[in-house]
Amino acid sequence: MDAAHGILPIDEHIEEVPGPDGKKIRHRGIYLLPNLFTTAALFSGFYAIVSAMDGNFANASIAIFVAMVLDGLDGRVARMTNTQSAFGAEFDSLSDMVAFGVAPALVVFSWALADLGKVGWVFSFIYLAGAALRLARFNTHIGDETEDKRFFTGLASPSAAGLVAGMVWALSDFGIDGGDISFLVGVLTALAGLLMVSNVRYYSFKDLDLKGRVPFFVILLVVLVFAIISTDPSRILWFIFIAYTVSGPVQALWRWRTKQKVTSEV
Repeated sequence: MDAAHGILPIDEHIEEVPGPDGKKIRHRGIYLLPNLFTTAALFSGFYAIVSAMDGNFANASIAIFVAMVLDGLDGRVARMTNTQSAFGAEFDSLSDMVAFGVAPALVVFSWALADLGKVGWVFSFIYLAGAALRLARFNTHIGDETEDKRFFTGLASPSAAGLVAGMVWALSDFGIDGGDISFLVGVLTALAGLLMVSNVRYYSFKDLDLKGRVPFFVILLVVLVFAIISTDPSRILWFIFIAYTVSGPVQALWRWRTKQKVTSEV
């Protein structure tokens, strides 16, 4: 089969992008560097699923955190090297669905929620559906100039995955069996899924300038943060994601109370 019969070769990818004069320009192939990071994140998500099936829940959770790092790098590498593409955006979204949607849902189900039977399925599916809807909503807002880039609408899927995977990792390190607290785990998992599709705003950190110059003490501060995390990575990382998850509702409540106070004074 070939292009003459209506089927392109398997290695053929053609993408049309607008040129400087507004006309469409056809590009063949894909950018390698950012898609390598995305593929590595996808592999980490797959590895997390396989590890959970083998009962290695700590390794599964760590793999999800590795996927988070790789996911954060692929977009920044694409922007810094000017290699953004529609293919890369779609591939990244599919990778995120596996690494931050399917993987955490299956990991937490295998670790704790299987003991709840169908109720455990429901808790896991609420998380999975929340991740899918969150990613779909995010994709529809790509390129929207009216969107405030400083904030996410709803908890981002990597952060929700960090909350769930961090819970599995930290509590496993404590020697806690997920089956002993399965209902509490299910509620937290479902809450993460609901926060992803909520209208609660979260700071995105996208306005941080990583290419500009910073004072020397900033590097020392970064080294100190890494040193602190390395002393007890599972618990400290979980605490960080708990704090970030709570920050959205707390700020929303603070804005609501401020608005109510201003209204009452008027």
